[in-house]
Amino acid sequence: MIDPDFGVPLAHADAATAEPVRARLRPPELPTHDPADPVESAVIRGLSHSWPRRAAVKKAEPDLDAMFEPDLHDFPEAMIPFHTHPRYLALDQHHRARVEAWAWIAYNKNVIDIEQHVVNPGFGLITSDVFGIGPHDTVTVGVLQAMVDEQYHTLMHQNANALTRRRRGWAMPDAVLPPCRTVRAHDAAIAHALDPRHAALIRLAFTTVAETSISAYLGLFTGDESVQHVNRSTVSVHRRDELCHSSLAGELLMMIFDELDATERELLLDALATGIEAFTGNDMSTWAAIVAHEQIPGGQAMLADTAAATAGRPVVQDCTAIRRLCGHLGVEADLVARGPFDPA
Repeated sequence: MIDPDFGVPLAHADAATAEPVRARLRPPELPTHDPADPVESAVIRGLSHSWPRRAAVKKAEPDLDAMFEPDLHDFPEAMIPFHTHPRYLALDQHHRARVEAWAWIAYNKNVIDIEQHVVNPGFGLITSDVFGIGPHDTVTVGVLQAMVDEQYHTLMHQNANALTRRRRGWAMPDAVLPPCRTVRAHDAAIAHALDPRHAALIRLAFTTVAETSISAYLGLFTGDESVQHVNRSTVSVHRRDELCHSSLAGELLMMIFDELDATERELLLDALATGIEAFTGNDMSTWAAIVAHEQIPGGQAMLADTAAATAGRPVVQDCTAIRRLCGHLGVEADLVARGPFDPA
């Protein structure tokens, strides 16, 4: 029996079963949002200058700038790994606010990096049929729709960063920040791939991890009412779409896994474990770049203390979707044995 989160395996999308799969697909569209929520509507309107002409309700809506509330936080302070450290607590409010703004910009850049350098290239493996599985048209269209979604998500998060820089009056360029941890691990794994086929399996693995786990990452952000409503709405809108993408990514992995030989399955499982470790861990390199740029007194010592205190403690703790998926494939124990999960 197939878990409802993953639905009908795409490998079975022949004439007899194509319709159930097709019923889950949709034409490319702006991300799902609550039209009654003016902030979510403003976030969506920021994706396209033509949005007011396409909206179902023709009325003037406030833009993102009008929704920005300077007195609110840009980022949940509890998500800053050193937020209880004495050196951070000793900073004045201005410098703590700058760290929060940097944290929000880095969070968005992390999402953008993953969408652009991991997920969409991974989906491209299917549309170009790198694995030689001859995907059904329904599968290809579904993947292309997801790739369109990812471009919208990238634009949403870029708009959010532009808004923060504009309204705070702080430059905070992306160039200060390194590529995110997931992208660094992804690129390093590909650089050490045995051959192009192995590289493709690594890309598939990282894409699957990202798409089945990113909703948990986004969910970390949305509960703090002291944070900018625009920021929380940006993340909430993105998260709704990703709940659909998780199903698609899981089905694609199941479809391809059936066609792999024993050696390739082992390589894929290795890559899944590497991807989980990268995606769930704290990105201390990014925090180091922020601390150095802001010249926080004792910043390096603060980061060393934080790294020691949080060692082995993942930021994203819910990767149950990928574990359940591997359970369907009969390889959950093999994945757990590679170390990304607590065996308990």
